Parts: sequence; structure tokens; C-alpha cells
Amino acid sequence: MTAQNLKGSPENPVYKRLAQRLDTIPNGFPATESGVELKILAKLFAPEEAAVALRLKLTPELPEEIAERTGDSTQELEVVLSGMAGRGLIREKHSREKTSYGLMPFVVGIYELQLEHMDEEFARLFEDYYKEAFHRLLTVQPSVQRVIPVEQNVPADIEVMPYELASKLLGEAKSWGVMDCICRKQKKLIGEGCDHPLDVCMIFSKRPGTFDESEVVRALTEDEALGVLRRAEEAGLVHTVGNTQRGVFYVCNCCTCSCAILRGVAEYGIMGAVAPSGFQAHVDEALCTGCELCLDRCQFDALSVVDGCCKVDEQRCFGCGLCITACADEALSLVPRPADRVTPPPQSMPDWMKERAEVRELDMGQLEDVIGKLISKKIS
Repeated sequence: MTAQNLKGSPENPVYKRLAQRLDTIPNGFPATESGVELKILAKLFAPEEAAVALRLKLTPELPEEIAERTGDSTQELEVVLSGMAGRGLIREKHSREKTSYGLMPFVVGIYELQLEHMDEEFARLFEDYYKEAFHRLLTVQPSVQRVIPVEQNVPADIEVMPYELASKLLGEAKSWGVMDCICRKQKKLIGEGCDHPLDVCMIFSKRPGTFDESEVVRALTEDEALGVLRRAEEAGLVHTVGNTQRGVFYVCNCCTCSCAILRGVAEYGIMGAVAPSGFQAHVDEALCTGCELCLDRCQFDALSVVDGCCKVDEQRCFGCGLCITACADEALSLVPRPADRVTPPPQSMPDWMKERAEVRELDMGQLEDVIGKLISKKIS
């Protein structure tokens, strides 16, 4: 078993089968009339690799366990699995000096790990896929990501859930890193780049030294990680994280001009593309001078100035808190969103998967075993 042909033909039926398999994951990977999703898979997976991915479960397994099911040579299979994991095509999990492998969603998963391999061809393929099919996934609940507020703008006398605090998320980690934003790289490659900083996508882990040997992720100290957050805030970027209360391992710093998630709001009007924080902007009309400096800080067009005073469209406000940093008159603040408009994130990734599978009307019988194992192994 080898995988020397790094690019296959999209006409090969193995790619259609793999696309269908990826679409059975709650995250989704919908088909298109043009077949552009098959071109993406053919660019990323050799045919032999696609065939291996088809036989993987979401729950990571040891190579010998996979080989026992498939009848492959464990040694040859391990070489292929290791190569695929190294290129971000499948999940790799290390435990007690053993490595297990599992199938990974296209988003969040395979796509975000293609930073090294993102070229103009891939960028254009993804853009075509985004416009033809991917944006439809942004209508499905629960959302893939959620907004967390700029922490310094959260009133000190208000109780904040730990999952809404970036400092809490980073404080629980043992290693931290930063990498380039694949969304901004993708848009730049097709000639539609923005001026926002590139090196602000943060990732963290509870395992010390996780990123020390990485060629893609630049390892940081905790203080340096907090500095990246501040730099992103100064650039007017929205903090977003995975839409669960536990198991969050990244902070994206997003803009509506490039982010594949926030573009859903800006370009397609999909207000559920990202879940809002538990806060919303509030204007003290007695302090507002109508200077309009806050307008450019809002990524979601939630602010306007009417009769010399700022107004907040609560339906469009995602509670990021960026507008407050532009208000020299201290007329803007974050206040808790009304309780009837707050939906707490799912507790864990298995919970998120179950909710999403139900909304997409996927066969829960096929997923229950996987999700059950995820819960029992506390994978999140």
C-alpha cells in the first residue's frame, strides 16, 4: 500500500464516496452540481489515501485496529496514515507513546490544516465551493463558531461564564501557538485580500511543548499569546472560538472580508452563521456625541448614527465589544443580552455533534456508536 500519486483525477469514484462520507459527519460537506468538491479532494488526497480515509472512524484507532478491520498490512497502513496526518488530512491522537488515527471533518478540520498547501489553484477551488455549496452549511445550527467579547470591555461587576473569557481559555492551556489565517491567505491568493494582519490565528493545548517542533505554528508563551489577542483587537478583528463550552482549542481573529464563517453574515445575510456572545452593545445617549468613530469598528453593520446619536441594531450585534474601543466619550458599553435571546453553547463536541446531526436529519443510528465512544473517552 503506497500513496505516491499526490493528485488524483476527480472522476475517480473514490472521491465521490469520500465526499459522501465526509457529508455524513455533522459538520457537513455538501455536494455540488459542478463537482468542485471532488476536485478539492482529488487535489488533497491520492486515490489510495482517499480509500484509506473511507475506512476510518471518527473515533481514533490504532493502526493495528484499523488493519484488523480492513485486512491491510499494519506496517504499510501505518506509513500511509502517518503521511496523511502529516498533511492534515486525518486526525492524529497521541496517547501513551502510541498514535491513533481518525477521520476528520472538512471544516473545522481538513481545510484549516492546509495552510502549507494553500496555492492559487486550491484557493480558487475553495472559493467556487464556498459560493456554490459551503455557505449553505452556515444556516445549520448549532453554529460552528461563536463570538467571545473583548474581555477588557466586559463590566467588572457582571458575572461572565468562563467559556466567554479568552484569558480563561488560555490560562487552562500548557502550550500556545499562532499561525497565519488560512482564510486571509485564500482570499489574497485569488486577488481579494484584505489589510488585516495574517499571523493572528491562535491555537493552544493542555499538553506542554505541543508546538515546539511545528513548521506551521509558532510557539508562544502565555503572555505572548495574550499579546496576539491585544494586537487582533487593535486591528478590529472579532474573537471567535469553537461553539462548545469545553474542549475549545483555538481562537480565530476574524473579519467579514475574508473569514469563511463571518462572510456568511456579510455576503449572504446568514445571521446564524456564527453564534453571538452573551453580551450586546449599549449606548448611553447622554454621553454620545455622534462622532461616528465606532461605525468602522463594527464588522456586522450593527451601528448607525441617527439624529446625532449612535443606535444599536440588536439583531445584528454579536457582542464582540470592538466598538467600545473606538468610543472616546465612553458612551458605548457591553451589557448582558436578554436571557430569552441567549442560547448557551453545547457542553462538549459530542453534544454539538448530536445537536447538529439531529438538525441535519442524519442517521443517528450510525453516529450513536461514534458519539458514545467520544463521550466515554472524554474526547472534546
